[in-house]
Amino acid sequence: MKAIVLEGLNQPLTIKDIDKPVPQPGEVLVQLKAASLNRRDWWITQGKYAGISYPSVIGSDGAGMVVEAGSDAGSGWIGKEVVIYPAHGWGESTEHQSKDFNIIGLPPNQGTFAEYISVPVTDLQPKPLHLSFEQTATLPVAGLTIFRALFTKGQVKKGNKVLITGVGGGTGAFALQYAVAAGCQVFVTSGSAKKIERARQLGALAGVNYKAQDWAEQLQQLSGGGFDVIIDSALGKGFEKLIDICKPGGRIVFFGGTAGSIPELAGRKIFWNHISILGTTLGSPAEFEQMLQFISDHKIEPVIDEVFPLAEAEKAIRKMDDSSQFGKLVLKIS
Repeated sequence: MKAIVLEGLNQPLTIKDIDKPVPQPGEVLVQLKAASLNRRDWWITQGKYAGISYPSVIGSDGAGMVVEAGSDAGSGWIGKEVVIYPAHGWGESTEHQSKDFNIIGLPPNQGTFAEYISVPVTDLQPKPLHLSFEQTATLPVAGLTIFRALFTKGQVKKGNKVLITGVGGGTGAFALQYAVAAGCQVFVTSGSAKKIERARQLGALAGVNYKAQDWAEQLQQLSGGGFDVIIDSALGKGFEKLIDICKPGGRIVFFGGTAGSIPELAGRKIFWNHISILGTTLGSPAEFEQMLQFISDHKIEPVIDEVFPLAEAEKAIRKMDDSSQFGKLVLKIS
């Protein structure tokens, strides 16, 4: 079968012929129709992700059709259109993943940038009926990460004022769509006026360029007093200003640190205003199922920036070098 292989540090992604996986008992073989890229994939190609080894078939997001089962347990899925939960070993706790947790797309797990993948039957969910394979393939990592951040950790409710920092990427676009669908008043930041305008078209009430010296003050004024929930993936020195624009009793949820770590914070502001600072990552299989139901109920259509053929995976990931995309980048496989 054809697959995209990362041979080593700073090496280009190349398409190669490798052995098609054979499903073991309790597994099924999925003929992948589409996969999508995540910032995680970009970090892997830069050698800046834990557990990297080579060669690797990367990719964590995939949607396709079940074509073979390794045992009777999966035979009922044959011919079904599916989306794949992107990890193994979440564990029993709803609060956090287990020590055995790992996301597919690094050895020993083959990733989704390939024509076929073998996965446990328990990692399958039906593809939402209103979405194409390309749209569905955007959901697993970014969609699930944001679903947990907003609803499990952030506890957003209808009418809440929500701030999404860095709205341009896949996670930011999902956060905007989910919060709007939940009936929230949504505000955004971006370093691009074009991306802020696109966010407004998707339902954001207003946006501010985070390169402005007074971006936090602008948001405080626009929101009329601050935010109930703030979703952040950057951290860095600007994080301290989020404390100032978070309402008493509010929640700041973060799932990344692209701008650095958490700076020194004014602790008295945090405890006096009962502000919660919450870390999160990905989500459980149960939350994955809940997310898909939410997307189906609200007929949410993921934002896709561009679709590339599988053979152009290197071109697709290079587009992430300058973060110029709005929404997700997708590989069409068959």
